[in-house]
Amino acid sequence: MKTAKPTFSAFNQGQVPTIACFNKATVALGVNFDALIAAMQAYVNQYIAPMWGTPAKLIKTTDFMKNAWAMVFLDNADQPGALAYHDLTPGGLPLSKVFVKTTLADGELVSVSASHELVEMLVDPAINMMTTGPDAKTMYAYESADPVEALSFDVKGIAMSDFVYPAYFEVFRKTGSAQFDHLNKVKRPFQILSGGYQIIFKSGKWTQVFGSASKKKSFAREDRRGHRSQTRGKNLKLSSNKEIARAERRG
Repeated sequence: MKTAKPTFSAFNQGQVPTIACFNKATVALGVNFDALIAAMQAYVNQYIAPMWGTPAKLIKTTDFMKNAWAMVFLDNADQPGALAYHDLTPGGLPLSKVFVKTTLADGELVSVSASHELVEMLVDPAINMMTTGPDAKTMYAYESADPVEALSFDVKGIAMSDFVYPAYFEVFRKTGSAQFDHLNKVKRPFQILSGGYQIIFKSGKWTQVFGSASKKKSFAREDRRGHRSQTRGKNLKLSSNKEIARAERRG
């Protein structure tokens, strides 16, 4: 009997997802892991969920957990086993990866990188949401932190990423007519701040537009392997615990 392939679209629909957070990095995060999870939980409860309607429960684990989304902290894409963490958990649920060495080498904070991944996973868990915008021939990805990614604010004393509000993706809104991001630095729909960028689909391909020439240059130097945004427009692949274990043993 032929088994039908699963179709991934909405995840945990009608439920509050649990997100298993586990640290496989070999270097210090620059922040206490328990404190980071607590801060991200407050970030979701107090800031993201009221705006986006995306509650979640974050818990500390040592690995994937059944029926839970996941956020794994790794050194970088070259760490043994890192690229075996694919696009989804072994159970077919959303997975975010935070590359600690890569983040620190770029002079960024792990907490900002992690919260950036968190808000984008909650807003667009299947990495497939897009909308029309100011250019009628372009589709704009629902990336909720990229346009403002250089900005952050403290939650429980730990820096968290700024993020855009739903009004940001509503092209009919006038300049200054609504709040478009948490820090209120964006003044109109689809505006990209100087330290940010936006993923777009135009002329049959995915690409990026940048808020400044300096951001375009720095983006070109980034190691983007393993980032959720790199899988947009592609078939999502399940992670496998066996594959991860084999890759780690090979070193």
